[in-house]
Amino acid sequence: MTSLSVEMLAADAAEPITSAGNAQLGIAVLAGIAVIVLLITRFKVHAFLALTIGSLALGSFAGAAPAETIASFTAGLGSTVAGVGVLIALGAILGKLLADSGGADQIVDTILARASGRAMPWAMMLIASIIGLPLFFEVGIVLLIPVVLLVAKRGNYSLMRIGIPALAGLSVMHGLIPPHPGPLVAIDALDANLGVTLALGVLVAIPTVIIAGPLFSRYAARWVDIEAPEKMIPQRPSEDLKRRPGFGATLATILLPVVLMLVKALVDIVVDDPEQGVQRVTDVIGSPLIALLAAVVVGMFTLGRAAGFSKGRLSATVEKSLAPIAGVLLIVGAGGGFKQTLIDAGVGRMILDFSENWSIPALLLGWLIAVAIRLATGSATVATISAAGLVAPLAADMSTSHAALLVLAVGAGSLFFSHVNDAGFWLVKEYFGMSVGQTVKTWSFMETIISVVSLVFVLLLSLIL
Repeated sequence: MTSLSVEMLAADAAEPITSAGNAQLGIAVLAGIAVIVLLITRFKVHAFLALTIGSLALGSFAGAAPAETIASFTAGLGSTVAGVGVLIALGAILGKLLADSGGADQIVDTILARASGRAMPWAMMLIASIIGLPLFFEVGIVLLIPVVLLVAKRGNYSLMRIGIPALAGLSVMHGLIPPHPGPLVAIDALDANLGVTLALGVLVAIPTVIIAGPLFSRYAARWVDIEAPEKMIPQRPSEDLKRRPGFGATLATILLPVVLMLVKALVDIVVDDPEQGVQRVTDVIGSPLIALLAAVVVGMFTLGRAAGFSKGRLSATVEKSLAPIAGVLLIVGAGGGFKQTLIDAGVGRMILDFSENWSIPALLLGWLIAVAIRLATGSATVATISAAGLVAPLAADMSTSHAALLVLAVGAGSLFFSHVNDAGFWLVKEYFGMSVGQTVKTWSFMETIISVVSLVFVLLLSLIL
């Protein structure tokens, strides 16, 4: 899961690195994934190395020249780190400022005082859904992680009981609700109505996030009963703090990038003219990089200076925040490299070739094509773009409501079963300190529930509308 610009460039510019037939390519995909899983689970190889070796194995099995495979992997790694790496780094800085200043404590104490026991998973779902509305998934993750880990630790909750509702809220927003990149591209490709799609998307999203979030988290917590990883938990601030930031100032700092991105999305919808000065300004300040950077700069005053930090201590806080995320960045980047190797090998084209002769209802066809491309490439946005383009002719004679439902069906399919070729899989795994198997049983299964449940509600709406 990366930004729209990175995904679209990858999808549009990628040329096949091999002319292998579909059968050979299918075997190569399965072999590449098997190598990664085997190296990590059986031989305990670090995920970064396993993903690198698996990408090279995939290219070899597909009959590609080694130089071409290396070029695809490094291009994918670079584009993923460019799109996600800086966001993770800025999020880590903001998280460290929150922790060291006592701001995170303030938020957690307030949440624990207002919502406890059975209400906590629902509260986390609501918070994540609101924050995730204008944000890319990765940005939402880095903003929410400190709060999720601290709430789980301080409230003595199972990490999955708290984490799954938060992840579900972010993921549902990412796949179904504009102004996220995938839904917006699908709306454009299918010539659907933005307002109708947004309204129906909310109708589908509410029951979906409830089922995949608070309800599923009960079972996820039993299957994977783990505590928040110590290395990722923001540590309590030292006792030499003269004071700590207020709840309002801390919350405003966290919500600043949310507001900036939401303003950009609203201006894009209302103005819809790139030449207008207002839209040009909001396009800059509402980009994920600038929005998070602004939050970090503001946080140095509203959090650091408010807690009495000197300039030297602020600098030390920033420096200490970056070391723990080095491994996460490499793993997420390698996941992007593996995804790009799959795309350049022609896997997306293979899936589209297979789907041309399917004779099934349009909504289900759009979902199935998106599922197949998602499983093969690991990218929700690439799956949405490719599937929407393929079923676009079917939307020509559809009513306004059914065109919108087709957008949602494609978006639902793009979330199906995230696994080792998805950078988001590794992001969740590393932040929550889980093994590959535990991540599959929680995160991957949650994504599948979101995909299937949202399709069911889309089909039900199609019978009513």
